[in-house]
Amino acid sequence: MVEEEVLGKAYDGRLMRRLLRYMQPYRSRIVISLVCLLAYSLLQVCGPLLTRIAVDRYLAPSGQPTPLGSWLSADPFTGLAQISALYLAVLAGIFATEFGQMYMMQYVGQLAMFDLRKELMTHMQRLDLAFFDRNPVGRLVTRLTTDVDVLNDLFASGLVTILGDLLTLSLIVIAMARMSIGLTLLMLAVLPLVVLATALFRRSVTASYRRIRVAIARINAYLQEHITGVAVLQLFNRETKSIAEFDQINRQHMDAFKDAITAYGWFYPSVEFLAYLALAMILSYGGFRVKQGAISLGVVVAFLQYGLRFFRPIQDLSEKYNILQGAMASSERIFKLLDTGVEICGSPQQAAKSDGLSQEIVFDHVWFAYKDEDWVLRDVSFTIRPGETVAIVGHTGAGKTTLTSLLLRFYDVQRGAVRIGGIDVKQMDPLELRRQFGVVLQDPYLFAGSVADNIRLGTDSVTDADIQNAAEQVNLMDFIRALPEGFDQPIRERGNSLSTGQKQLISFARALAHQPRFLILDEATSSVDTETEFRVREALSRMVEGRTSIVIAHRLSTIQRADRILVMHKAQLRESGTHRELLLNRGIYWKLYQLQYKDQEDRVAEAAHDEALAG
Repeated sequence: MVEEEVLGKAYDGRLMRRLLRYMQPYRSRIVISLVCLLAYSLLQVCGPLLTRIAVDRYLAPSGQPTPLGSWLSADPFTGLAQISALYLAVLAGIFATEFGQMYMMQYVGQLAMFDLRKELMTHMQRLDLAFFDRNPVGRLVTRLTTDVDVLNDLFASGLVTILGDLLTLSLIVIAMARMSIGLTLLMLAVLPLVVLATALFRRSVTASYRRIRVAIARINAYLQEHITGVAVLQLFNRETKSIAEFDQINRQHMDAFKDAITAYGWFYPSVEFLAYLALAMILSYGGFRVKQGAISLGVVVAFLQYGLRFFRPIQDLSEKYNILQGAMASSERIFKLLDTGVEICGSPQQAAKSDGLSQEIVFDHVWFAYKDEDWVLRDVSFTIRPGETVAIVGHTGAGKTTLTSLLLRFYDVQRGAVRIGGIDVKQMDPLELRRQFGVVLQDPYLFAGSVADNIRLGTDSVTDADIQNAAEQVNLMDFIRALPEGFDQPIRERGNSLSTGQKQLISFARALAHQPRFLILDEATSSVDTETEFRVREALSRMVEGRTSIVIAHRLSTIQRADRILVMHKAQLRESGTHRELLLNRGIYWKLYQLQYKDQEDRVAEAAHDEALAG
């Protein structure tokens, strides 16, 4: 989680320019918000001015000429009624302009965040699998949730309100200076103390927010991992240990928030104290100046009201600073993700050209390592002819699944080449390349939705007839007919409401419904029961008909009828031939076969022995 601890500068012009791009489509709404903001700031100044006029003209006339309010009635009752109506109109205007400004910016913030989340999700779905190997899911979830929410705070209540606070402060200072320079300087005398308190608050709360962001990312990552693996936790009675670990991470988050609450707890009362200290000095000095006749009582009353308005924006600016700093850190992480390049890409024209050529698959002296030179494949070469069914066997870690990952361009080879129809797959667009393949994995993955949705998987060209035909071919229709809603039967997340065999048959139907040119079955029968395996094996014979097929299997019984069997051992292709040929060679495949079937023979003999003893 080191990346979470990177804390950006309070303001970074480069990042801010990129952020503002997301607001450009909504310029008209931003202009409306700024107009409301300007009107709001002006109206904030009007209230104390009306109070000054009411005091100096009607409540405590000083006998001095009062240029302000000369257009009002000379009658005190009428004049005060006019001022009250104006004050009420100012309050209504403040309400309307503040509502308009906040509504527009919140709306713009949500629109901008909608666009940003969409861009992030689109980009992540295009990233290479190697990226997801390096980055925990919880951290990526944090990018789309917590970090984006921080930016929403910046757009909705940060940028424009900072401008509004600065504008309000400027107008208040100008209005005060025009009434009395002395009282204005007295008001500003406590400003250094406010700045000092603000600096201490900012330092304290910045450290707390940094810890909060780190803790949030750790909580997300921990929850994702342990909720996904809850069955294993319960199986090994690890709930207590898991809760203790989560309690520690959760406590770090709580302690960080407590420190932030403490900072807010002393900061706001401190600023309030300094504000009232300034008002007390204004009241004392202003009263003395009124008694001297240097200023009017209305000026003092107006200054008291301006003083209350003067310190509130300062408090807001301190909080907005933290929003701005958090947004810079979040945007830096978000843009780092968006700037992560998609290494596996290619030319769509090349992929299109391959359609007209012979669909021969060639691995030409392929070397591959996931990291550095820890080779998973070493100088592997073989050819799969069109329409041929080739099985790949070998011990765990021999490189079987890696071969199909290279063929589908989830990774690119370091040396050698993988070709389809004579064209290097590096020259093909991954989307067009993968469109030609139907893949069934060892661990079937289903999404929340209906059975039909999981077979169609969003491909509009797959019709209901295609779905039904695929289900019939893979022996799925008996199961579908038993469902209350048939193909429309809802499936819970990850297909938890179904057995592994049922999920696997749906995966078979999904692969077949898309009518692929090539078929890849990666340990597709390893996690199903014997009865389902027979049904799958029967379906397999129909699926591979007329298709170039690659079958990865541990159970040798499922691949004995393959046209050719490739035996991988320690990252190299060691044997190739039919089932019969490989057995006659008495090599690695023969040993694998003996291990599997010797175990079966031993179990049969043991069962017969137990039965004889029981008899």
